[in-house]
Amino acid sequence: MPELPTTPRGTATSRRILDAATGEFAERGIAGARIDRIITAAQTNKAQLYGYFGSKDGLFDAVVADCLDRTANDVAFDANDLGSWAVGVYDENLRSPDLVRLMGWIRLERRPTGFILGNFNIEPKIKAVVEAQAAGRLRPGDPVDLLALVIAMACAWSPATGVYAASSDEPAADHERRRALLRACVERAVAPLPAFTRRRRSWRARSRSGPSRRRPGRQPAAGRTRPCRAGPGSTARTGRE
Repeated sequence: MPELPTTPRGTATSRRILDAATGEFAERGIAGARIDRIITAAQTNKAQLYGYFGSKDGLFDAVVADCLDRTANDVAFDANDLGSWAVGVYDENLRSPDLVRLMGWIRLERRPTGFILGNFNIEPKIKAVVEAQAAGRLRPGDPVDLLALVIAMACAWSPATGVYAASSDEPAADHERRRALLRACVERAVAPLPAFTRRRRSWRARSRSGPSRRRPGRQPAAGRTRPCRAGPGSTARTGRE
C-alpha cells in the first residue's frame, strides 16, 4: 500500500515527483510517460516513487487529483455567478494548461465515453446548482448538463479545443475580448427562463401527458348547422353543404 510522506523531506520529495509527473503525463499521456524521466526530473528514485504512489497508474491518478484540487482552490465556484467562474477557468487554462491536457489523455486512454472525472467529488457544485435553480436564479434542467455546458464554453480556447488554442503570451486585448464574450454567453445560456416561456413549456408538457381537451364552443357539434355571414343582398347559407 502506498504511504503518505511523514517528514518535511518526504513531503518535498513527493511534491517534486508530482510536479515532474504532471509535465510528463501532460505531454506524453499514460502509455507514453516514462518513470525514469520522472525520477530524474524529481531527483529521486523508483523506490520512493512507488512507495508514495504505488504504481504508474496510481501516480497518474495522484497527478490528476492534485491538478483538480489546485484548480478548485484557485477558481472559486459560485453557482449564482457562473459567468465569472467560466472566466476564472479560462484564466486558469492560460496559467496552467496541464489539467486540460490530462483530461484529453484520460478520454483517449481510459474513458472514451461517460463521466471523465472519475472519483473527483463534484457533488458540492451540483448541490449549489440545484439550489440556485430552485431559487429561480438558474434555468431548469439537469445540473450536470448545465455544468458540462459551462465548462465546455470556458475551455473553448484551451488546448482541448478543435479550433484555436490561446496562450498567455497573446495581447491582453485578445484575452479581454474573449472574457467578455465568454461571460455574456454563459450568463445568457444559464439565465432563468422568462415566465411566459415557463408557462408555455408547462402547457406543452401537460398536453403531451394526457388527452387533448378542447375548450367549450370551439367545435360545432355533429349534425348542427353553423350560420355563415352574408353580405347585403345575398342569401344566407348554413355551414352544412
